[in-house]
Amino acid sequence: MLLRVLCLSAPLVLCAAYPAGAQTRTPAVTLNALSSAFEELSRRVSPSVVQVVVTGYGTIGEEAPSADALLGLRRTGGSGVILDPAGYIVTNAHVIEGARRVQVVLPRPTPAAGSSIIRPRGIAFDARIVGIDDETDLAVLKIDEKNLPALPLGDSDALKQGQLVFAYGSPLGLENSVSMGIVSAVGRQLELDDPMIYIQTDAPINPGNSGGPLVDTEGRVVGINTLILSQSGGNEGLGFAAPSNIVRTVFEQIRSGGRVRRGTIGVFAQTITPTLAAALKLPQDWGVILGDVFPGMPASAAGLRIGDVVVTLDGKRMENGRQFEVNLYRRAVGDTVMLEVLRNNQILKFPVAVAEREDDPARFADLVTPERNIVPRLGVLALDIDERIASMLGELRVPSGVLVAAVSADAPHAEQGLEAGDVIVSLNGAAVTALADLRSAIGRLPTRAPVVFQIQRQGQLMFVALEIE
Repeated sequence: MLLRVLCLSAPLVLCAAYPAGAQTRTPAVTLNALSSAFEELSRRVSPSVVQVVVTGYGTIGEEAPSADALLGLRRTGGSGVILDPAGYIVTNAHVIEGARRVQVVLPRPTPAAGSSIIRPRGIAFDARIVGIDDETDLAVLKIDEKNLPALPLGDSDALKQGQLVFAYGSPLGLENSVSMGIVSAVGRQLELDDPMIYIQTDAPINPGNSGGPLVDTEGRVVGINTLILSQSGGNEGLGFAAPSNIVRTVFEQIRSGGRVRRGTIGVFAQTITPTLAAALKLPQDWGVILGDVFPGMPASAAGLRIGDVVVTLDGKRMENGRQFEVNLYRRAVGDTVMLEVLRNNQILKFPVAVAEREDDPARFADLVTPERNIVPRLGVLALDIDERIASMLGELRVPSGVLVAAVSADAPHAEQGLEAGDVIVSLNGAAVTALADLRSAIGRLPTRAPVVFQIQRQGQLMFVALEIE
């Protein structure tokens, strides 16, 4: 019996060989038809892909910053994709890092047949930074336009290795380009303990593609092109995109609340090893065991115990502790997850609420307003430390100070300055005890005056030096 195989015949037609006498069940697919399908895909996707142009301070005329490098205003760029017709756009956080002004360039409509193939430059609009999430390197922009062509988000969990994908963006400033490749891996971790995962693709991605969409053959956004691994600085077939299911969570939270709230259920999940399984007499030598269930957290309240073996999370089989953390990572605060665990040879199910992560510095953002808490020359929102704030911060090395609750995305020193969660202890050696004192001291400084803050960051004291604008 003949095997069914793909072959390439003289008229460049993809055809199939069937057993002798069998009828052909599907029409042959020509390369022209395949090309036409790709053209139609680009016609649908391209109007939603934008160029992001950023003006900000940076090193001028140097490949890499150095101690004597000149600093000044410069223009950089990347890509973005429209996800909401009301003008909401997703890009990478690193694309707009240090931005003083952000513009979004919308592509011109596709020219009619017979028109010049040279398109005029797109239409530029000033954009507002709605929010940034550094952990996923994602950001949301807003322009004051309506009825824009938005692309739908696909299901990145459904991606398969070898699946065709297309990378859109503006590589090296070449507006609205497209490249094709396959999914090389569906859940790539670049650092062992990092809960953030990426889609790996060999679709050519170069500097400037950052923030552009990775789409499937249906035109759905399955990822946001984020980074490449390269020895030359250009594409070497190792591109990485943030999965659309993580993008969806970040986008929806930033669009509705301006920031991302990180979730936890309050457990420490460990990978079961053969040694651990043998010593504890577990029924399996693989999977996930709960090494700790933190008192007062949702998992404890739901009835989970130390030693429970996690079989599934929301129906997905759990094979190791890292997989467990990765699958919890995109769950939003307020969600409920279903854990199936093995305890005393019984399978038990527990619905567990997702609570806000206590170590997330962005949790203080809900406690401030620009009217009451802004320090304009620093681009931060700050809080006096009262008993409530002190209890949320944990141990303070210095018993007084001012808490940085949030940092503006366009703060003058966003790249190397203060961060959300920092406690300002002193300014140029003088103790800072209240927000009013900080505002007053900053207000008296002349332009470009050197300033050194002593701060506590993640339990550690350090100095932060900058110039006041």
